[in-house]
Amino acid sequence: MEKISLAAARVNAGYSQKDAAEQLGVSNKTLCSWENGKTFPDQPMIEKICALYRISYDFIKFRAN
Repeated sequence: MEKISLAAARVNAGYSQKDAAEQLGVSNKTLCSWENGKTFPDQPMIEKICALYRISYDFIKFRAN
């Protein structure tokens, strides 16, 4: 399986950006920044994202390239 973007992982899990941000306990701006590759979540947050989106870290592309 190819890596997918963080935004695609969110959409595939059925979350709007607003809903995902609320579930993760961050602002929409923070989630947007991660999805655009401007900033990078820390390890505990990556684990929370993976659990929420039901996807392994190995399949998410966290940085925009």
